[in-house]
Amino acid sequence: MSNLTRPGHSPGSYSSWFLLLVALSVTTLITANVIGSKLVRLGDYVLPAGILIFPLSYIIGDVLTEVYGYRLARRVIWLGFFCNLLAVTAIWAAGAWPPAGVWRHQRAYEAILGYTPRLVAASFLAYLVGEFSNSFVLARLKVLSGGRKLWLRTIGSTIVGQGFDSLIFVGIAFAGTVPTGMLLAIALTQWIAKCLYEALLTPATYLVVNFLKRQEGLDTYDYATSFNPLSLE
Repeated sequence: MSNLTRPGHSPGSYSSWFLLLVALSVTTLITANVIGSKLVRLGDYVLPAGILIFPLSYIIGDVLTEVYGYRLARRVIWLGFFCNLLAVTAIWAAGAWPPAGVWRHQRAYEAILGYTPRLVAASFLAYLVGEFSNSFVLARLKVLSGGRKLWLRTIGSTIVGQGFDSLIFVGIAFAGTVPTGMLLAIALTQWIAKCLYEALLTPATYLVVNFLKRQEGLDTYDYATSFNPLSLE
């Protein structure tokens, strides 16, 4: 079952709950990129501040795939990608615009919000590969398990998706600038931290998924879905 039309809604319209998830997904992605330039300390480890909120995008992706299916999750992933592209482009354009003489913070703006092409490419590719991997694994595990053991599906899909995300981002962004051993350590630290984040929030994921399934009357299984990320079905 995958139709989101409800009594009182016109055919083809989306529910308020679905739109809320879309808004939260896009917001977490863009916010994580904005605050990600700050490095924070977690015990003995140094991590980008984006880890505070970015793992939520994977949890939201799990909820979208579990309740609404891969087809609609795919739309949200691409929507997040293009919204992020718009935000990055606007931030870059504002930074390139010559500042007014009375504004003395151009260097601070560039230091905090400036993006190098390499970092942008790393971020965008890691996001797409990670999110699509996460959604694909969860959807396939749901079919294979008959909808049982949600915790196994959400954590398992996050292990795969966040693994690709961390490895691709760190590999592209910092390869050649730091030793290979340090690259792997950074990627591994981010991967473990994000997976632990997902595991700790599993009870909340259960509550949200069960609530939405009752509210929407949906529990989508992707038996015949095309998993091509570029599909327009």
